[in-house]
Amino acid sequence: MQRRSFLKQSSLLTAGAFTLGQTNLLASGPAKLISPFGVQLYSARDVLPKDPKGIMTQLANMGYKQFESFSGAQGFLWGMQPKEIKSFLDGLGVKMISTHFNYKGQVDKPDELKKSIEMAHDAGLTYLLCPYMGPQKTWDEWKKVADQFNAVGEEVSKAGLKFGYHNHDYSFRPLDGKLPQEFLLANTDPKYVMFELDLCWIDVAGVDTAAHLKKYGKRYELCHVKDYTVKDGKPVQNDLGKGNVDFKKTLRIAMDSGIKYFLVEQEEYAESPMVSLKNDAEYMKTLAV
Repeated sequence: MQRRSFLKQSSLLTAGAFTLGQTNLLASGPAKLISPFGVQLYSARDVLPKDPKGIMTQLANMGYKQFESFSGAQGFLWGMQPKEIKSFLDGLGVKMISTHFNYKGQVDKPDELKKSIEMAHDAGLTYLLCPYMGPQKTWDEWKKVADQFNAVGEEVSKAGLKFGYHNHDYSFRPLDGKLPQEFLLANTDPKYVMFELDLCWIDVAGVDTAAHLKKYGKRYELCHVKDYTVKDGKPVQNDLGKGNVDFKKTLRIAMDSGIKYFLVEQEEYAESPMVSLKNDAEYMKTLAV
């Protein structure tokens, strides 16, 4: 009887451990590739202006299926009309989903802001993003930023688009013991303002990316996939997989939190922009998270 009871208990424990193992596996989910993935065109800013269509074609051939633009000298549509660039990218099998635009130059100029909104809408974009605000010295200044974000976001939403903010390290560095990024998250209306998380800059600031995403992940819809190492006390960007960012961990949490778009960005290069972007594309094709 004792032996029979022992065997029964052992089988129950084994079954329980197996069930627990399955639960943990399901909680984290099986590893999978990030497909499609995109690129922030600022990564190719040194070569893009001279031949926008040629460079975009090369990037598409590398495997980037989504583009995020930025406001260069020719504007964020690179001298093309909205329908023209949409048709061109459709032919490449690429969708331009978002752009960084001249937020600081247009926030107080309704006519220029309206033009950017209309161009983005007609080109088939989904997001208009503020790329940079710079560190603010006081909470009153950050309050003004949040209020402006809400106002601009409401205007953008009228066209069926979404407005968002892309962070650098400064919004993740404490001001009077609190993080400006968390202040912006708390003081902007989710109906009008979403966020794009730069995985390099949050890491440079020393903030736990996983913990931040677990708390605020639903506010983020895009992320920049960017790597770096520290040299002489300063962050230096490099090709993906050769730096400090734990992409397997952070990208899995990003996917689980609901981030929809994964955009490679690199601003410093060991050899050249296009060599690095090809290396980055190959890395993304095989990265299972």
